[in-house]
Amino acid sequence: MIQIKRNVIETIIEASKRIYPKEFFALLGSTDGKTIDELIIVPAVYGYGHTLIKAGLIPVDFNITGSVHSHPGTANTPSNADLHSFPGFGRIHLIIAWPFNIGTIKVFDSAGKELEWKVVE
Repeated sequence: MIQIKRNVIETIIEASKRIYPKEFFALLGSTDGKTIDELIIVPAVYGYGHTLIKAGLIPVDFNITGSVHSHPGTANTPSNADLHSFPGFGRIHLIIAWPFNIGTIKVFDSAGKELEWKVVE
């Protein structure tokens, strides 16, 4: 089961709401290798239904475990583009859909298989 710190979830929700109707993107990090406890904002251009990441500016950080992005619509399943990009950003990927709350978050592995997760303090 994937564990994610409450403050990371709250920040993802708030950022997704603020960026809407554009797509939000960030990387996820784990300082202990067990719990996602970091949200790493990377240089990007947020667009309508896409995000252009400036990959050359992503820091070398061995705590990076995956990514998170928002879907401006109500679908929180990976698109073909998502499935293609997941392996390049780690092993855990969150998608949050409109209206951007804890109930619209799903977690996937890099192959797009849905994973169980929980919020921890």
